[in-house]
Amino acid sequence: MNPFDMVKNLKNLEGTMNTMKEELAQISETGSSGGNIVQVTLNGKFEVTAVKLDPIAVDPRDVQMLQDLIVAAHHAAMDKVQERIKEKSGSLLGGLNIPGLGM
Repeated sequence: MNPFDMVKNLKNLEGTMNTMKEELAQISETGSSGGNIVQVTLNGKFEVTAVKLDPIAVDPRDVQMLQDLIVAAHHAAMDKVQERIKEKSGSLLGGLNIPGLGM
């Protein structure tokens, strides 16, 4: 590829990346565990934005189970966010494989 074409494409890539950041900020996915007893919602930055617990999950005699359910729900939400990121970045980048994005 011509180096001058690469410089031109960098500006386009910068704009695409800015668009992608804006779209990622809008992502919100919820993962659940224990048949929806525990739900964890993450945004596109993998920040926890909400945790919902069914009162049945709060048993002081079995704290370990609740902890495991929260971790499982968090992992499910992370998987969903990662999938949405792949979908969005794939369409924005036109299949371009950029190292570090984990595509």
